Amino acid sequence: MPLVDVSPGVSLAYESFGDPGDPAVLLVMGFGAQLIAWHEDFCRALAARGRHVIRYDNRDSGLSTKLDEHPVDMNRFIAAVSSGDIPAAVAMIPYRLRDMADDGLGLLTALGIERAHVVGTSMGGMIAQTMAITHAERVLTLTSMMSSTGESEYGGSSPEAQAVLFSPKPPDRAGYVAAADRELVWASRRYGDAAALRELAGRSYDRAHYPAGVGRQLGAMILSGSRADELRTLRVPTLVIHGLDDTLIDPSGGRRTAELVPGAELLLIPDMGHDRPRELWPEIIAALEAHTG
Repeated sequence: MPLVDVSPGVSLAYESFGDPGDPAVLLVMGFGAQLIAWHEDFCRALAARGRHVIRYDNRDSGLSTKLDEHPVDMNRFIAAVSSGDIPAAVAMIPYRLRDMADDGLGLLTALGIERAHVVGTSMGGMIAQTMAITHAERVLTLTSMMSSTGESEYGGSSPEAQAVLFSPKPPDRAGYVAAADRELVWASRRYGDAAALRELAGRSYDRAHYPAGVGRQLGAMILSGSRADELRTLRVPTLVIHGLDDTLIDPSGGRRTAELVPGAELLLIPDMGHDRPRELWPEIIAALEAHTG
């Protein structure tokens, strides 16, 4: 898999689908997940609609650069944030969402792509929003999927989903794969698929199991704060997609995003949780095709 330098000290692994002459669609993945969480069949189906689809590993995940020189003790970090000791929390985390946004734009630059349609999911939606905020001239359209604005009042997790998110996963492969069943708590109630979750967990473990990166990504999200003021001034055509079954990032996060961005379109999808069930791909891909047309 190709690896390209996007900034001093950071290289990203990526994969592309479709004709490079077609409009580029950059897919930005979420917290702790690898590019393979954008299913290959999903990417190929979108590419078949006349799009040059690019998926990549964020820093500290998959095959991209790992910042091992900045270990994060999550208990200390959470304690610092909870107690209001923000300077201590800031000192622990080496980057922010803006740096991750610059990574994605750096990938486009390395590939010779001046402007792209940017689609981000979950934390990837926050990164995609940041790309549009900081470099609107490079973002043809923005799609923010199952994401939020960084405001604590919106897009919260249910207690059950939060418990799963922060529960350590077993270090061995069998335990790690079995633990994927817990993610049904935020999946589509109708289409949630434990076998698919375990299959992705197994492939992710074999490809690049790297739990140390999760703390730094989480810190980047928490410390980046609210994007509300910037979203109010955004003039990039924006589509917001959110599943009504989402318990990890409540649909209020999507509603708030669409409320803030002038002219944004909001697509709330029944039977979709914090996932992209194959059964809903036709609706999601049709929406992306129309928005990026």
